[in-house]
Amino acid sequence: MARNLDAKCRQCRREGEKLFLKGEKCFTDKCAVERRNYPPGQHGQKAVRRLSDYGTQLREKQKLRRIYGILERQFRKIYEMAEKQRGIAGENLLQLLESRLDTVSFRMGFGASRSEARQIVRHNGILVNGHRVNVPSYHVRAGDVVEVADKVKPHLRLKAAAEAAEQRGFPEWLEVDVKALKGTFKNNPQRSDLPSTINESLVVELYSK
Repeated sequence: MARNLDAKCRQCRREGEKLFLKGEKCFTDKCAVERRNYPPGQHGQKAVRRLSDYGTQLREKQKLRRIYGILERQFRKIYEMAEKQRGIAGENLLQLLESRLDTVSFRMGFGASRSEARQIVRHNGILVNGHRVNVPSYHVRAGDVVEVADKVKPHLRLKAAAEAAEQRGFPEWLEVDVKALKGTFKNNPQRSDLPSTINESLVVELYSK
């Protein structure tokens, strides 16, 4: 399976904002964006040239890909699915990304980061409606129950991640029982529930060319 092996903090610095790729470190003063808020590389601190419209659209698409940990080919397929659905393509895209099993597991606190949650999924650590699912791109539907497999529940790192997620608060579209490490995907999130720092319309403009 292809993966993006770039340093996670480097990806955040390239986009100029926190993408929350490193788990709890992103919530501390050790965050790379807090310490060095300029692009990585030899010329990172020099004045950045103004981006063209295409450059702005490309950067937004790259940011969205990095947030959800998806490579270009798979991201393009998800966009094509979103475009075929009824409604606004940009909102459909975000809903498809948020309904992926790795993202749902991360949102429920079953991993300190999306990459950690994805690893748990890949290692048969997540059940959907009582059935083991090890495909991170599996799309969870409204009403589906997602839980941690019994063999994984004793892991202290996972419990700590779930407790930290509970302290920060769970999204409105999820219902989570932290003690049981179990949750329900109530419905797809509305656009108003998702971060305003994402401008999905730029991604739609880029792919519409």
